[in-house]
This record gives sequence, structure tokens and C-alpha cells, in this order.
Amino acid sequence: MDFLSLIKGYIAYMKLERSFSIHSVKAYASDVRKFVQFLEIKEWELNAKQVQQEHIREFIFYLNDMGLGAATQSRILSGLKGFYKYLIIEDILMNDPTELIESPKLTRKIPDVMTVEEVNAFLSGFDLSTPHGRRNKAMFEAMYACGLRVSELITLKITDLFFDVGFIRVIGKNDKQRLIPIGEDAIKHISFYLDERKFIKKIKKGDDDIVFLNKRGGRLSRIMVFYIVKETAEKIDLQKNISPHTFRHSFATHLVEGGADLKAVQDMLGHESITTTEIYTHLDKEYLKDVILTYHPRKEFRDNHLSS
Repeated sequence: MDFLSLIKGYIAYMKLERSFSIHSVKAYASDVRKFVQFLEIKEWELNAKQVQQEHIREFIFYLNDMGLGAATQSRILSGLKGFYKYLIIEDILMNDPTELIESPKLTRKIPDVMTVEEVNAFLSGFDLSTPHGRRNKAMFEAMYACGLRVSELITLKITDLFFDVGFIRVIGKNDKQRLIPIGEDAIKHISFYLDERKFIKKIKKGDDDIVFLNKRGGRLSRIMVFYIVKETAEKIDLQKNISPHTFRHSFATHLVEGGADLKAVQDMLGHESITTTEIYTHLDKEYLKDVILTYHPRKEFRDNHLSS
């Protein structure tokens, strides 16, 4: 009763008996695979019959911890419910562990997850004729391209930019390091900004290596980044209450909705379970780059890599 063979049967059932579209079949199968990936991440060696309600609940908690919106969580749960309903119909199982699991409440929360179109509108909302506009454009291209926390953005160092191989190094919570692929569009705008940054007359002592600086030559504050988000959202008339963390949530949500591997997204987000040593000994950097190139929704991001 291994998941692989059951998922194959589920796919055939959706195609032949339910006449689902190819897109729907792929989406529902992907939802089940995400649950299987979660079991592997947790190192729970369970088959479909051994899964209990508590395992499903832990899966939903995990998706929430990744910053995925309630709508995305509900859609993934719906796919998993459909899978177990199929197993009941086919008399493969007698009990459905998803039956009493309620979908996450689709209430408005802070921060909202932005759509791809909203992210693109936000990133187009900066005045590139001004130094601050070019800096802000580079900042938020980086946040969305890499899923950065605001604390990681304002402490990002020039010596942690490895643009020649398409990665940046980030110091996250508890000083844990991780390597994240970064796209050509973000690289381009950060590089433009760094060229201008050279002409800042006086940089505060200790901030020489910090990428993003204020007009006084010091590192940006968290409050300043929040202010830029609010100001830009108002400028483009975005009808959502967003914060810098929204870009991290949107990064994760858009990758997962596109079909990206949960473990890869977890690695790039820098969850507590990922240690500094694992980053350098177990992380397949080319695989993570492939995940970004395949599933990140920014068209420029993909095209610039694929044409290089």
C-alpha cells in the first residue's frame, strides 16, 4: 500500500472516471505528493493506511509555518481529501483520516499573500530616476526572489553576494547560514545599486559591507523598510494590508502553488530544522536553482536564466 502506486491509481481514476482536466489531475496529484514529502521530512515511515488525523493536522500546521496562505492550505487539503475519498471508494481503506479535518479559515490576515500580478505591480512602482527608487527596487526584487526576512535583507552583506554562481548567503535566525539561488533580474538591479553606492560620501563605521544603506550611509532600519512597503502599496493603490514579510509568504506560496518540492522551499526559507552544516554538506545547490528557475513566477527571472 505504498503511496507511489496509490497515486498512480488516483491519477487514472481522475482521468478515466472523473474526466478531470489535465491541469486538475496534475494539481491534485501534486497535493498528495506534498503530503508524502512532508512524511519524509518528518521521517515518519507510514503508508496510506497508517496515516491518522494527527498526521494530517501536523501537515496543515507545517504548511502554515511555511507562511502559505489559508487559500493555498485549503486547496492542498482538498487534493488530499480527494485522494482518501478515492481510496474509500475503491475499498482500499475503510477509514478516512481527512474526514474530520476542517479547511483553514479563509479569513483576511496580516500579512496577506500577494498575487503574482500584485507583486509585479509593486515591483514596477518605484521611480527608477532617483537613487532611492533604484535602491528600493533592488531591495524588493531581492526579497521576492529569495524569500528573505526583513532582518535578513537589512543585514545582507556585499561579501555574501556570489552573483557569478547565482547565489547569496543569508544569516538567518540563531545565526544559521543558508545559500539561496537568486535570479538575473534581482542581480541586475542590485548590481546597478551597488555601482551607485560607491559614490556615497561617508559610510558609517561597521556598515561598509552592508548592501542596502540609507542616505546617511548607515544600514536601513526595519521601520524604514515597513514604511517603504506602505508608501509603495498606497502609490499603486494595492487594496491589501501588506508588510515586508508578505514578500516571503508570497515567495513560498507561489513556489508551492506552482508545484515546487516542499523540502526545497523549506531549505530556501531557512526553517529551524536546517542547520549551518547541512547547508554545505547536504544541500544540492544546483537542484535548488532548478526549482527556482522552474517554479518562480517572475517571467524575467526564468527567461534571463534560460537564455544564458
